[in-house]
Amino acid sequence: MCGRYGALDSERITQFVRDLGVKGFSIDRNPDIRPSTQVPLIGPALEPVTATWGIQPAWAKRLLINAQGETVATKKTFSAAFHESRCLIPMDCWYEWRDEGGPRKQKYRFALPDGEPMLMAGLLYPGDDPAMVSLTIHPNAESAPIHNRMPVIIPADAWKTWLTGTPATAVTLIDALPDGVLNVSPVNS
Repeated sequence: MCGRYGALDSERITQFVRDLGVKGFSIDRNPDIRPSTQVPLIGPALEPVTATWGIQPAWAKRLLINAQGETVATKKTFSAAFHESRCLIPMDCWYEWRDEGGPRKQKYRFALPDGEPMLMAGLLYPGDDPAMVSLTIHPNAESAPIHNRMPVIIPADAWKTWLTGTPATAVTLIDALPDGVLNVSPVNS
């Protein structure tokens, strides 16, 4: 599902995004970014944007923070944003929890081996109070034992295609990371 992510090395993430050509982007160090908070992202016009993580449609009983990548282009709640306002959420890790029979669920961190920054796919709902949701997909081999979903990570060389390409092209980028590229480690709370 991806209900938490982190910016552990904020300077590296900031430089990574600026090296992509997004002037003025910055992110503060935050190892535990949660839904309903303001988050920095890259908007569809290739500019830095700050948005609240999560949307609250009138019909929903709770905040929606994720959209399923498999249906995002066709689901009424998400299709307009998918066609018109895709975004990217820079990060260097995300977290999931697994019930291992103890008093509390075990928290796990997912990251690339060298802590390299990642770009999580999202949808931006612009306006006076911008909001965003992140995209999820079926898990790869490292994620599957922990959770049944994982975030959609857009390769750095395809970031502009995700933001400005046609919906037909963007949908081809919705996939799990290849097996064998993630480090998964338990986090002691």
